[in-house]
Amino acid sequence: MGSVPGPGRVHAAGQQGLSPLSLHSRAAAAEFCLPQRAIVKDERNQSAGITFVLSGFSEYPQLQMPLFLVFFAVYTVSVVGNLGMIVIIRINPKLHTPMYFFLSHLSFLDFCYSSITTPKLLEILVVDVRTISYVGCMMQFFLGCTLVITEMSMLAVMAYDRFVAVCNPLLYTVAMSPKLCSLLVAGTYTWGGMCSLTITCSLLELSFCGSNVIHHFGCEYSAIISASCSDSHVSQMTCFIISTLNEVCSLLIILASYVFIIVTIIRMPSAGGLRKAFSTCASHLTAITIFHGVILLLYCVPNSRSSRLFTKVATVLYTVVIPMLNPLIYSLRNNDVKETIRKLVNTKMFSHPM
Repeated sequence: MGSVPGPGRVHAAGQQGLSPLSLHSRAAAAEFCLPQRAIVKDERNQSAGITFVLSGFSEYPQLQMPLFLVFFAVYTVSVVGNLGMIVIIRINPKLHTPMYFFLSHLSFLDFCYSSITTPKLLEILVVDVRTISYVGCMMQFFLGCTLVITEMSMLAVMAYDRFVAVCNPLLYTVAMSPKLCSLLVAGTYTWGGMCSLTITCSLLELSFCGSNVIHHFGCEYSAIISASCSDSHVSQMTCFIISTLNEVCSLLIILASYVFIIVTIIRMPSAGGLRKAFSTCASHLTAITIFHGVILLLYCVPNSRSSRLFTKVATVLYTVVIPMLNPLIYSLRNNDVKETIRKLVNTKMFSHPM
């Protein structure tokens, strides 16, 4: 038998305009909702304590050691090249210009990005236990996503810088003042962090149960989504909107800048000015083409098992290879950088005679 509410309860309910039946309905609803909330909270607590298994390139056991040697060599060149570029820009007063200020930050981003993903990749190639904690995975994704979006914005800022340098050379130092350059760089880092934090928070809402295998060598977005056992529609929409917004805006700024640059170059009367303008922009165009080309390639890949290997290879390109290529692209095509490297080598040779 159910308990009958006493006169006091009925009187209180009547004063509030509620019937005893509605009181029972609300109580029943509350009793139903509390366990549901508890289940969701419990799932999230369990997710926070899980450990992911990174598959990496485990389907090719005979290639583990060759891949380790190749990636280790590429990572070493990347670290030396990017840190070397930062040092060279610092020590040469001729390189204290807005272009090299942005380039030093691009090198810093490449160094950080390769250092977030490559060490874990090298580790899972030589150990049998290929695991990463939930917190470590989310932290790796957040930092990696921040750096990718920041680099995307930095390349757009560098395109604007080249536009000002070619189209308004006499006003270049005034237009690209140190204050404006600092604000542009601070804006790219802030924007990258905000976008990455939004996407990461959407991933934190997901639950993970059963098989915790991530079919990747790192915590890449689509691989994390595939490992989840809860509805990821909101997270995928959030990621799609932010990714599309950043890619479209960055490409529009780059394309608009280079349209004006090309028009200005065509109108130049002297061949010397034409050659100088082209050499100024060639390195940046090469870096943009490689970076955005790989990202757009990843956008076009369907999310299926057959595309897992392609996704891993494409991810290797922009996490390991591109950070190595950028300092090489900018140093090999730049006379000021090559001159500084030559002076450093000569100074070292003469300061340490045989």
